[in-house]
Parts: sequence; structure tokens; C-alpha cells
Amino acid sequence: MTRVELVHDFVCARSYLAFTRLRRAVQRRRAEGGAAELVLRPYQIRPQAPAEGEPLFEVHRRERGEEAARAIRADRTLGTADGLAFRFDRAVFTNTYAAHHLTAQAATQDRAQAMAARLFRAYFTDGLHLADPAVLARLAAEEGVRQEPDLRGRLDAELARTRPLGSESGPVLLVAGRRVLHEEPTETELLDCLREGGG
Repeated sequence: MTRVELVHDFVCARSYLAFTRLRRAVQRRRAEGGAAELVLRPYQIRPQAPAEGEPLFEVHRRERGEEAARAIRADRTLGTADGLAFRFDRAVFTNTYAAHHLTAQAATQDRAQAMAARLFRAYFTDGLHLADPAVLARLAAEEGVRQEPDLRGRLDAELARTRPLGSESGPVLLVAGRRVLHEEPTETELLDCLREGGG
């Protein structure tokens, strides 16, 4: 069994791409007769971000300047090759703690990947506020996930473990506990990695 861990955050575009490609690579590896497992590990790029949220455009304008913010907001090309729709003009940047907590709850119900996929799409495509309890309740209901038990203590411990591993510029991939590849691996590169892992 090849175990691949994805250290990710829901407001990270590269994390969404890596998650999508890795899920497909795992499915392809299993179809070949190999054994592979994807484990999601939470990371917060901005743990101090307010839960109230603000348009991503405003964050980019403040940190990168008006021209760069407008260019990012207008981009419709990222993710198209992967069948994803990134709508940076809709995104509401916010604290992702509650979203990670919901994913942890989903994991106890064997629904972590489905829940994570919905949360990524909610942020990057639908423009939903991932720290809004009503939004999270609706998304949980869509995926058949119960918002219980309270796993904040476990989540805090996990975030403490991943803090030294994470990156503000993209996801981190771990195979057998060691970093592999780069921040934007292709699906083929991920599949090759699974094959080399012997799973």
C-alpha cells in the first residue's frame, strides 16, 4: 500500500489542483491493480485570518497591488485542463479552521475526500464563505456528513503537527513521511510516484 499525504488548505489554488489530480491518480493506480491511499492533512496558510471574510480581490489588491489583483480576478484559465472552474472574482477569503473541522468530522464517516472536494468547489467556484456556519451546515447536508463529534482538540493537534510541514505557496505531498515532487505535479507525475512507491 502506497500512502500519500496531502498537506493542504482550502483557500490554496495549488492545493485544489493537487487534490484533484491526486484523487484521479489514486483511482488510476487502483484500476491497474495497485494499492494506494490518499490521506488529507490540514494546514492553514493564514491561521490568523478573520472568520468574517473579505473578497479575495481586496486581499490581493492590498498585498500585490491593483494591477496584479485585477489580473488574478479576470483569470479563467487556471484549472480548465483539469475540469475545474476557478472564479477568483467570487472567492471570499476567510479563516479555514471550521472547514478543516468539518473535513475531520467527515473523515470519521469515511467521507473526507467527498467533503473536501465540495469545500474546494464552494470556495473557488461558488464563492461561498467557508467560515459561515450556515454555509458549512448546508454543504455537510449535501454530502451526507453529520457535524459531530467535536474534534477541535484533535484538529488543533494535527495543525500543530503540520505547521512545520506546510507552505504558504502550495501544498506539500508526503510519501512514506517524506516530501516528494513539487507544488504543481501533473496527474502523470503523481501516478508515477504511486507506482514507484510499490503500492
